[in-house]
Amino acid sequence: MSVLAVLEHAGDTWRPHSLEALTAAQQMGADLGVPVSAAAFTPKAAQLAGSFLDAVYEICHPVLAEYTADGYSAALEALILKLNPRLVVFPHTYQTRDYAPKLATRLGSILLSDVIRHRVENGGLILTRPLFQGKLHGDYRLSGSSVAFVSIQAGAYRSGEIPPGHARAETFVPEIPSTAIRVRPEPPFRETAEGVDLSKAERIIAVGRGIQNREGLSLVEELAHVIGAEVGASRPVCDYGWLPMERQIGSSGQTVAPALYMALGISGAIQHLVGMKGSKIIVAINKDPEAPIFEVADYGIVGDLFEIVPAILEELRKADK
Repeated sequence: MSVLAVLEHAGDTWRPHSLEALTAAQQMGADLGVPVSAAAFTPKAAQLAGSFLDAVYEICHPVLAEYTADGYSAALEALILKLNPRLVVFPHTYQTRDYAPKLATRLGSILLSDVIRHRVENGGLILTRPLFQGKLHGDYRLSGSSVAFVSIQAGAYRSGEIPPGHARAETFVPEIPSTAIRVRPEPPFRETAEGVDLSKAERIIAVGRGIQNREGLSLVEELAHVIGAEVGASRPVCDYGWLPMERQIGSSGQTVAPALYMALGISGAIQHLVGMKGSKIIVAINKDPEAPIFEVADYGIVGDLFEIVPAILEELRKADK
């Protein structure tokens, strides 16, 4: 029995959600007492040899030079049949959602998507995922002996928790006939039209209807400039046209997990919480003491943001002198 993590890369860098999936796989393996390996479609896979893993596999083949669901699923099927893992862990990305269901079907198995945590009970693994846009959580017990597939929600696990170690690095060349690739690759999907990927931001200031109007954004943008943060928003702000839709955070927008998340004038509807609750430190400012955002906030300030934000700016400027 073992666990296999499948990682994604963009150019010379790992996608942040991939390292979170690796953390999840390592923690699951440690809790189950089984070895963990990792695989990726890049020569950069060897970089993971310094992690606490049993092995690292670079999957390479001429037909894998460009991503296709046909190629990736065929290659991973071959690797899984070789390694016989009990569990395969992916980051919950657009790419995973494209080919992982196909892979699971090829192997007659299931894919449990958007997992947010796990636990072990009586030697068995139980995985938790949100339902109905986070209104409920469902627990799923891993049973049987066939391979199972899971994808990890962004921000659910911390990539900084990957322990160091020594892993053997191997190259895996699957047998894939050229006729197996039935589609022509298109340019990679761009997650944001403006070139701003909020999922990579270390600090985010998000605004809601409490900002009142477009003019109120100038105060938020000033604070963002001072602390080096990106500006995000709840859906109403984007629907009103105060910020572009690419800045929306939530179930119908981007999922983020920054080190610092400031929610200004955001009530905390479940659709928004789904997109930011994985943030390391959450600071909420809202006039309503009963606002749901305070249930997930590490620090909450009840008051008018137009009074509190200028006070924060003043203190920051004092500290900078």
